[in-house]
Amino acid sequence: MWQELAVALSLVLVIEGILPFASPERWRLLAYRMADMDSRSVRIAGLISMVSGLILLSVFR
Repeated sequence: MWQELAVALSLVLVIEGILPFASPERWRLLAYRMADMDSRSVRIAGLISMVSGLILLSVFR
């Protein structure tokens, strides 16, 4: 179980690093837009991301 968690975390880090590596200017603009969003919108985006991940996980398992 711990090994699978470590693999999953590693994949998240790789995926998170793709955009800043491939297009740093676009990533910077995205970060600025996220900083301007209110907390409620950021929470909703996080919730949507988590639910999407859970759905994908259940589909692929």
